[in-house]
Amino acid sequence: MPQELTLPLPDDFHIHLRQGKDLANYANSAELQFGRVLAMPNTEPPINSPESVKKYKEEILAAAPSLEVLLTFKLNKNYEEQELLAMQKNGAVAAKYYPLGVTTNSQDGISKIEDMYPTIALMEKLNLVLCLHGEEPGAFCLDREKDFLKHLEKICKNFPKLRVVLEHVSSAEAVECVKNLPPNVAATVTVHHLILTLNDIVGDSLRPQNFCKPLPKLPKDKEAVRTAVFSGNKKFFLGTDSAPHSLEKKECLCGAAGVYSAPVAIPILIEEFEKENKLDLLSDFLSVFGSDFYQIPRQTKKVVYIKEKWQVPSTIDGAVPLRAGETLEWQRKIDV
Repeated sequence: MPQELTLPLPDDFHIHLRQGKDLANYANSAELQFGRVLAMPNTEPPINSPESVKKYKEEILAAAPSLEVLLTFKLNKNYEEQELLAMQKNGAVAAKYYPLGVTTNSQDGISKIEDMYPTIALMEKLNLVLCLHGEEPGAFCLDREKDFLKHLEKICKNFPKLRVVLEHVSSAEAVECVKNLPPNVAATVTVHHLILTLNDIVGDSLRPQNFCKPLPKLPKDKEAVRTAVFSGNKKFFLGTDSAPHSLEKKECLCGAAGVYSAPVAIPILIEEFEKENKLDLLSDFLSVFGSDFYQIPRQTKKVVYIKEKWQVPSTIDGAVPLRAGETLEWQRKIDV
């Protein structure tokens, strides 16, 4: 087995960097792991205008100047073409669909996706990507992604040139759906959906740090996600959905959904690809498939990782990271 591994500087096509005083820490941690990130817009206040897109990008770059930042904005039905063009000019490459009430800061989410079709039509015209939090509000929690797929299929039928990403794919049904849809449909995969099932949240004990939306599901679902990734299918690429919350927000009566994975994502992925004897496919998953889908240049900078054990701290940036307190096999060494 290799003791050293050189990879392209990774991309993360789904990350939460929050706002305010915490943003600097989260952006700095992302900058240590990734060369380019796609920042999500479900902040308070949300990213939903040309001005807020521009301001958010400036705030992130002020904290992490070497990080290449791509922006999203919250999808709504009131955008006009000039607003979308202005957001594109300010760094937005995609709009994010949030169903009503299914995840963090989605209290202003969408109850009927068909109401968004006029905006989606403009996005198709302007070559903006539609990122979907694909869960059906009101459905049983383990069925929400599966029940949403009819909307994904309808969008693809009505907007055949639109590029669509089903975010944080977590079910066997969704994996199969994405595989069978045209090439302009892809999915991001998180680290935690590759390694967790529902048992890791509510099995022997309650583990709120693993609680996220969509929920990790049954072993068969995890296996479907893993099979898709380790097959080298270019429709599936990394989007960590790293979503930090303070201890007070996670360990309380109504705990927030989100796994803080950015500081440990790449070491864990190297371990998982190594276990499957698929290290030769890791570069594409990290740095090729996503950039090609988003029609942006591939990373040229390289990063070296060494096989040297280290213990994940109990907290990073005031949040509990994925696999806190556990030992990981790989860590970043130097840039080359």
